[in-house]
Amino acid sequence: MNDSQNIGDRELIERLASEYAAIKAELAKAIIGQEETIEQVITALVAGGHCLLVGVPGLAKTLLVHSLASTLKLDFSRIQFTPDLMPSDITGTEVIQQDRETGERQFKFLPGPIFGNIILADEINRTPPKTQAALLEAMQERQVTAGGTRHELPNPFFVLATQNPIEQDGTYPLPEAQLDRFMFDVRIDYPNEADELQVVLQTTDDKEESLTAVVDGAQLLEFRHLVRRIPIAEPVARYAMTLARGSRPSDPRASDQVKKYVRWGSGPRGSQYLVLAAKARAALQGRHLVERDDVDAVALPVLRHRIRLNFAAEADGLTVAQVIQDLIQRARNGAEPAGVAAVFRNPTS
Repeated sequence: MNDSQNIGDRELIERLASEYAAIKAELAKAIIGQEETIEQVITALVAGGHCLLVGVPGLAKTLLVHSLASTLKLDFSRIQFTPDLMPSDITGTEVIQQDRETGERQFKFLPGPIFGNIILADEINRTPPKTQAALLEAMQERQVTAGGTRHELPNPFFVLATQNPIEQDGTYPLPEAQLDRFMFDVRIDYPNEADELQVVLQTTDDKEESLTAVVDGAQLLEFRHLVRRIPIAEPVARYAMTLARGSRPSDPRASDQVKKYVRWGSGPRGSQYLVLAAKARAALQGRHLVERDDVDAVALPVLRHRIRLNFAAEADGLTVAQVIQDLIQRARNGAEPAGVAAVFRNPTS
């Protein structure tokens, strides 16, 4: 990176941090509390990843996504997943149309709701795997195919899929290979007493808050490119990789806890997403250097859905969050000195 580009990127980082504060201020007009959830969702958005939102009904998941789209001046689309939803209901379909003047008939593609910038995939585990795959393929390829023709999806493209953790009947859990396509697994909990009171007061009066757009799609794409240009010291990148590798029971350096309780751990994509998300977090806070604290802050949402525990863990009451916390502690105790000058840039996603 040359000096002029370095100076330009520092100015852009400052602008990103300023816009981030403005976005949070706008979201606070509609969303009470949930600061950690908002931070994680925006981090994934800026890093270029997708989010899985897990929480019981009534916790403003839909409102959060819709409000975020409003503050970013992006097209919002909601897909309600049901058992009878078909892949074409998501991606779109080809229909025969007749030209009024010539009488000629031809196929025309009618885009489905997947053609938006921010997509809310509501209750994604309510629909069969074939329909789930249509969405997840679009997430991976950033395009859909109909009638042998490829149709590019809008850019930026950001999917937030919701799951309800308390209802299991009539659901189709996402396979691990498909879960791996989500950068973050974000857990939304009940609000505290003060926040819930504020929610009740705000939603039962006659005032209606309007949100102001802060960032547009072009600026968001600029910020995403910026995140990938941020350098990361090799020891910090190695630290992120150590967390992911440490979750694998087959790894020679895995802890006894991992070998005893983990069925399988994170793949290389976990390491990549730890680095990308840590870069995004640093940039959002106005920093051009990534620290181990950034990796620690994103470790839980990045690794939570990439680690699967066995029955012994369930019997002993061990959670994935506890395993990840132990991985962080062990990596910290064995971490290399921070003053190494080498950098590790731009992991592929």
